[in-house]
Amino acid sequence: MVERLGLRQPESRTGARGANRRPAASKRGPVELRLMNGFEVRWDADSISLPMSVQRLLAFLAFQTRPVQRVYVAGKLWLDVPEERAFASLRSALWRANQTGVPLVVAVNSQLALDPGVLVDVREASRQACRLIDGTAGEDVSFAGFALTAELLPDWYDDWLLIERERYRQLRLHALEALAVRLTELARYGEAAETALAAIAGEPLRESAHRVLIRIHLAEGNPSEALRHYELFRDLLLEELELAPSEQLEALVEGLTRP
Repeated sequence: MVERLGLRQPESRTGARGANRRPAASKRGPVELRLMNGFEVRWDADSISLPMSVQRLLAFLAFQTRPVQRVYVAGKLWLDVPEERAFASLRSALWRANQTGVPLVVAVNSQLALDPGVLVDVREASRQACRLIDGTAGEDVSFAGFALTAELLPDWYDDWLLIERERYRQLRLHALEALAVRLTELARYGEAAETALAAIAGEPLRESAHRVLIRIHLAEGNPSEALRHYELFRDLLLEELELAPSEQLEALVEGLTRP
């Protein structure tokens, strides 16, 4: 048995009352679930207001690659309460989702999944990041900027979200570095430097991002900028971690001297 939660099909009616009814989902655009830089659900031009319990349910399902058991969802979202109360909270969240009139969740027997028609921004950002990392993005790389500098639900503190946030953070940093390298190859040095700096801002002690920025300065013909940045990072690394730069980084600036 398949049940779509959050979508009520309009009854067949004629006359003025039928003409004023909300159009069926098939006549509207896709539902958008936005998790980058904060939570939002949009359907066409409408921003859908949802209680926090429904927000947490949708966000959790957005990270699942297949339908998951209700008991698993309840245990993850309400892990600090007895099982009976967790199931009651899940039922309440599903009922609230159903009241919106928006196609949000599909229930298949004892399993739950995000409705396949829902577009999730973090999924698209992750696909873009993977294309940048594996080199299949081609020359059309400008699209990646906002998604790769956005944060994943930055004001949420759910335990289950910590690993998802760290997974995306690592993917984002690797993608930013790959994007900066690709932009350098295209001689788009200003964009490349900005992208490398975004990676550095995401993790100031990440040496690989600093190496990318130094290579950009060198490719652009600015050895003094490369040396200056090397010295800034060397001092930061020593102050924060009492470590020295790697041999890879030292090799980049070998032979450079201040004018």
